[in-house]
Amino acid sequence: MAAQREGYAAGMSAPGEPGGPKGPERPGDAPLRERGVATQSRPKVTRPPRFKVLIYNDDYTPMEFVVALLEQVFSKSPAAATELMLQIHRKGMGVAGVYVLEVAETKVATVHKLAEQRGHPLRAGLEKE
Repeated sequence: MAAQREGYAAGMSAPGEPGGPKGPERPGDAPLRERGVATQSRPKVTRPPRFKVLIYNDDYTPMEFVVALLEQVFSKSPAAATELMLQIHRKGMGVAGVYVLEVAETKVATVHKLAEQRGHPLRAGLEKE
């Protein structure tokens, strides 16, 4: 036991004493870490609203121009473009695509620009999905 006391006196602390095996107990030391997995909850991200790009029928724009426009601007296949053009012709309007607001506005502006360059009165618009 005397050897044990000498060891403690030489710089080692006895169990239960400040600085002993239970860890530091000085006021400036950091607390012990809790065990487990640290998780952080993420806030819910909402999807941006989407808008339908509508093409309206008129009696002056050639059907071939509408098909070409649907293929170029909206990346439709020739068969899908023809089918959509016929739907626009029969029902008065058709949905060319659904996009976020900025893309939809750009598509409408492109339709109007191309139609105006060719001298056609073709109109397009937006509608919230």
